[in-house]
Amino acid sequence: MPEIHVLDQDTINQIAAGEVIERPASVVKELLENAIDAKATAVTVEIRDGGLSVIRITDNGCGIEPEQIPTAFLSHATSKIRDASDLVTIASLGFRGEALSSIAAVAKVELITRTPGSISGSRYRIEGGKEVGLEEVGAPEGTTFLVRDLFFNTPARRKFLKTPATEASHVAGLVEKIALSHPEISFRFIQNNQTKLFTSGNGNLKDIIYAVYGRLLRTWFPSQAARTRSLWEALSESRSLPGATAALRFISSTGGISATASSERPSRMPTSHT
Repeated sequence: MPEIHVLDQDTINQIAAGEVIERPASVVKELLENAIDAKATAVTVEIRDGGLSVIRITDNGCGIEPEQIPTAFLSHATSKIRDASDLVTIASLGFRGEALSSIAAVAKVELITRTPGSISGSRYRIEGGKEVGLEEVGAPEGTTFLVRDLFFNTPARRKFLKTPATEASHVAGLVEKIALSHPEISFRFIQNNQTKLFTSGNGNLKDIIYAVYGRLLRTWFPSQAARTRSLWEALSESRSLPGATAALRFISSTGGISATASSERPSRMPTSHT
């Protein structure tokens, strides 16, 4: 039998990262959830090359105290729980403390953050799990994560990713779902310097649905008269078109939201033919 030995920390970190970070959308998911847990009311997600070269997520949340920044990137470091008893009352979107350490293990990460009331912010850089530097900088309140060259040190992982366009579609779909589930937060999604999605964060779910699916509706129903019909009716008639089934499923789960106050959702959602 081969000799049993303990793996070095770099190998451990990369294995752990593989369990959390599968593709650029995984990075976006973890950082968006952190922004939401930080009580952000506005979040911007920007990607380039499908998130393979650049992922930037900026929020106006509570920020991170300077002395806690290096600790935040340690494995199993979290602000969400203190001990096992907290697990039964957990209310945040994540609590294992693996996201930042996993991202930092397979990418070049730069963090800029400032807490409310602080005069200045902090800039922290970590690449492949190795700390590069921590310095004081001017910064707005909140947190910005800049993730570059995802999987730069694990080329075998990178080659299994799809094309930049496919990876970008995964990120876009994720941002849309999170925007729909948090209408009280304003989301902006930028892909290759083009704004693809913007939600107001006014808490009106119908407005969010139109922000997400409005472009498709304008494509399907170019006339104003068609667009003012029941959103449910319009999507039901066009459920074979891309995105319609997802919209129907979401509207059904919320109890039925229509473009006009008098419209009502049918008691049963139509069967999808896609």
